[in-house]
Amino acid sequence: MRAEAARVRRLQRLEQVRAFAKQAAARDAAQAEGTLTQLEALAARTGAMADDYRGRTGLSDGLELRQLGSFVVGLGGITSATRNDAAQARAVADHKQQELALAERRRAAVEDRAKAGTRALVLRRQQPVLSGRRAVGTDLE
Repeated sequence: MRAEAARVRRLQRLEQVRAFAKQAAARDAAQAEGTLTQLEALAARTGAMADDYRGRTGLSDGLELRQLGSFVVGLGGITSATRNDAAQARAVADHKQQELALAERRRAAVEDRAKAGTRALVLRRQQPVLSGRRAVGTDLE
């Protein structure tokens, strides 16, 4: 009995540890999602800005046209780099979500084992119902 009670206590402590691990995984996943959202917004803004500058037509000479072209190419490079960063952030965020799901499965498995152990311990501690009389007849009433 003592060994079984100690086992249940260990399982309950392990469940707490797994719950903390799940919280850490959830925090990491939320941070990764936040980074992804910021990078996608930044890529959209720089892309819109490049499109806006690309559409300008009120230029007075070739120098302005050349400067504007260089600026638009630079913005295009920033947009491309930001989109690549967003793609990497998406992969990281997906991985963090998978880690979160795994942490929840581990926590739930330990919780189920701890509950089963507790139930078994309670059943063992219950006194069996002893009847003083011998049953006569059938259970039909």
